[in-house]
Amino acid sequence: MTDDDDKTIIIEGVTDEGEQFRPSDWAERMSGSLSTFRNHRIIYSPMLQPSIKDGNRCVMLDPALKESNPELYNSILKFAKTNHLKICNEPEDNE
Repeated sequence: MTDDDDKTIIIEGVTDEGEQFRPSDWAERMSGSLSTFRNHRIIYSPMLQPSIKDGNRCVMLDPALKESNPELYNSILKFAKTNHLKICNEPEDNE
């Protein structure tokens, strides 16, 4: 694992109670905020992309998004906290 992998913030679609977060396509919807379309396909930004971790849907959030788009960055973390989603590698200095 590289240093960049260690810095990536991972928001898992699992609540504090251990329940799957719904709707099931929440990660794709959230990642769509920075996506583009090319050749009839959606292309997710490397700064915000859906993924799977331990069988759960998740969003991979690059901390560099805080500099390039602080409003979106804070909105994503606020969403995760409001919905009691598991956040891995959360920065100490958030907000």
